[in-house]
Amino acid sequence: MMHETDVVVVGAGPAGLFAVFECGMVKLRCHVVDALDAAGGQCVALYPEKPIYDIPGHPSILAADLVERLKAQAAPFAPTMHLGRQVVGLERQGDGRWCASLSDGTRILAPVVIVAAGGGAFGPNRPPLDGIEAYEGKGVAYFVARREDYRGKRVVIAGGGDSAVDWAISLAEVADKVMVVHRRPKFRAAPESEARLKALAESGAVELVVPYQLHGLDGNGERLSAVIVATLEGETRRLEADALLPFFGLATTLGPIAEWGLGVERNLIAVDPATMATDARGVLAAGDICTYPGKLKLILSGFAEAARAAHSAYDVVHPGQALHFEHSTTSGVPGAGT
Repeated sequence: MMHETDVVVVGAGPAGLFAVFECGMVKLRCHVVDALDAAGGQCVALYPEKPIYDIPGHPSILAADLVERLKAQAAPFAPTMHLGRQVVGLERQGDGRWCASLSDGTRILAPVVIVAAGGGAFGPNRPPLDGIEAYEGKGVAYFVARREDYRGKRVVIAGGGDSAVDWAISLAEVADKVMVVHRRPKFRAAPESEARLKALAESGAVELVVPYQLHGLDGNGERLSAVIVATLEGETRRLEADALLPFFGLATTLGPIAEWGLGVERNLIAVDPATMATDARGVLAAGDICTYPGKLKLILSGFAEAARAAHSAYDVVHPGQALHFEHSTTSGVPGAGT
């Protein structure tokens, strides 16, 4: 199937969804492609119930709620969504447009491509434990989809970064017991979060299992019953547990994007921050996938980059035509076709 549109947005995370809105505000039509089965990117796939504190106007908002608001904001512009599919190829056509080839055989022609693919293709860094695959989805998980799933359970959290500390604090409110395994007493989380964790440990709401690291799992192959931890000297300890949450970060790659011939720095797409343009005309990037001097990996930075990319996209789609910029308080939300 062949489609034609103004902009192909690669990635349906926060930056991609906001790019749809900003493109709509300058009357550009969008098709959106994402490998996940639902819009939202890592916010939905990895931490939908995790609060985010640095979204302007929201002292605190759950990741999933932020995504729902972004989807509602983009909805008036009726983007065509291609979810559960990848852009496996990107080729310039003779007329200057780009042809994005999707994994299901669909092709989309557009003069502009905005790459907003977050960290690219991602997956968890699995701890090197024998037989851990047998318990994945049966007690072992690498992200928390629903906090309620852990109500009344004995939970072991492994790791010393923000995710481990934040979820230990959150799950302490619902779990029967939370044990945090880390190889040293010092954590790599925000100072305020580390202070809260240690206060919970002093009150008995959380147990800090330090200095230990994961050593093994015990169970019947269908249900996890314990996590074995060990010191660097080899002293082991058995932690009775219903769930293990190893938070050792994500392994990310550009995936098929790496084959598109774009300038790449440290596994990220290099852009001109004045325009969000890559070194390929008509291909722009926004959000965590792009890099430039002084780049801040924040969702709010991605929003600003998406807005800049949309205005740059207008210049490509309508060369030589001046864009009469209006604030949304003046223009409102203009109607958009499909």
